[in-house]
Amino acid sequence: MSRKVYVAGVGMIPFTKPGASDPYHIMGEQAARIALKDAGLDYDKVQQAYVGYVYGDSTSGQAAVYGAGLTGIPVFNLNNNCSSGSSALFLARQAVESGQVECALALGFEQMNPGALKGAYDDRPSPVARFQEAMTQLQGYDSQAPRAAQFFGGAGREHMKRFGTKAETFGRISVKARQHAANNPYAVFRQQLSLEEIMSAPMIFDPLTRFQCCPPTCGAAAAIVCSEAFAKRHGLNMDVVIAAQSMTTDFESTFNSDDMRRVVGYDMTAAAAKEVYEKAGVGPEEVKVVELHDCFTANELITYEGLGLTPEGTAEKFILDGDNTYGGRVVTNPSGGLLSKGHPLGATGLAQCTELVWQLRGTADKRQVEGARVALQHNLGLGGACVVTLYQSSKG
Repeated sequence: MSRKVYVAGVGMIPFTKPGASDPYHIMGEQAARIALKDAGLDYDKVQQAYVGYVYGDSTSGQAAVYGAGLTGIPVFNLNNNCSSGSSALFLARQAVESGQVECALALGFEQMNPGALKGAYDDRPSPVARFQEAMTQLQGYDSQAPRAAQFFGGAGREHMKRFGTKAETFGRISVKARQHAANNPYAVFRQQLSLEEIMSAPMIFDPLTRFQCCPPTCGAAAAIVCSEAFAKRHGLNMDVVIAAQSMTTDFESTFNSDDMRRVVGYDMTAAAAKEVYEKAGVGPEEVKVVELHDCFTANELITYEGLGLTPEGTAEKFILDGDNTYGGRVVTNPSGGLLSKGHPLGATGLAQCTELVWQLRGTADKRQVEGARVALQHNLGLGGACVVTLYQSSKG
């Protein structure tokens, strides 16, 4: 990477259920203002803004950013499905790293409706049609079940078939998510659940019960990224640096490997993680805290392996040994993740960023991971895009 990029400020608002939030532009403005305040920076010092969201009209980004200020800067609107927020961060980081700007804002928000995800248009081809065709060939299509649950439930079934993984193992991920979210005031679901409660909940798509599926959520989050010179000039926090970042899209293997794990992005994850480790010069064994894309418990399980946190086929042992939580090898989703914190699509990647910056600063309160100096973020969108980001503490 040509020059260091620091995360000088982060911010998010508490996530809520649909119908309980402010409008998207208010949420976005609030998150941007919190990040600016955290950085100790006035908006007029920001040179570009990148805004991620999925459900919204064109220039919704401007509507949100204008609440923070009207300074004439470029504002870019991004839609990369569930990885929209981290895509905004990717471009903001890239603009600073390349020297095009000294300081940029990455913002994400979503004002969602209740119920399962669905496309906004029915008069043109769906961008995920090819993925659905691949899924249908491998496992059929159930018109009564949510499509996303079929994708990721199918990936879970594939892992069960190949490695003998038990259905209860997926449920244990939800138990952990609720335990972590209990200490997160920004999370939607903070009530803890037992494994029995999770497994006896209504089945959405085998092996996924209702509590193993992330909820539609409203919220916003933001980050201020800047160069080293800019941070020093303005006296900004330099505790956290983006050591490496990679964005991948789908490979041929997504569609021709006869493997539902790959249909939902396993190879994108593995390729992005490999690139990030090589760029940063660190290995997965050095990572102490991870925020990963647990839209469904099945995706968290296969992502352990995709990110190299545990070898392929060993995720069940990784979970049963408690290596995915406090006291284990790496704390995954201390925020509660998408399953319990919530998943406002455009905000998710920047909420993950916010949590990891807090962790590396040592300000995550009851969620604090002891000795965290290297943190990994994974944000995935079907269709497809995957962004993996590695942060390091620059404190001595």
